[in-house]
Amino acid sequence: MKAAYTERIVSSPEVCSGNPVIKGTRVRIKVILDNLAEGRNVEEILRSYPSLTTEDVQAVIAFAAASAADDFCYPVPEAITA
Repeated sequence: MKAAYTERIVSSPEVCSGNPVIKGTRVRIKVILDNLAEGRNVEEILRSYPSLTTEDVQAVIAFAAASAADDFCYPVPEAITA
C-alpha cells in the first residue's frame, strides 16, 4: 500500500529548487513542519497558507513519521549522530 503522503508531497527541480512541497503549491514541507514545531495548530497553518488543506498538513506529519521510522533514507546531520 502506498503511503498517504505520496499523493500530496512532490519534488521537482523546477519548483523550490527540488525541495519537497505540497502538490500544486510552492509550500515546502519544511515550512509546515517548522510551524508545527513552533506550536502552531493546523487551523493557524491553514489561515497562513490558504492553498493548503487539513489533509496536506496530515500528509506532512505522516511523511515526518515515516522518516523517523526509517521507512526511507534521509541524511542525518553529523551533530545528531555523534
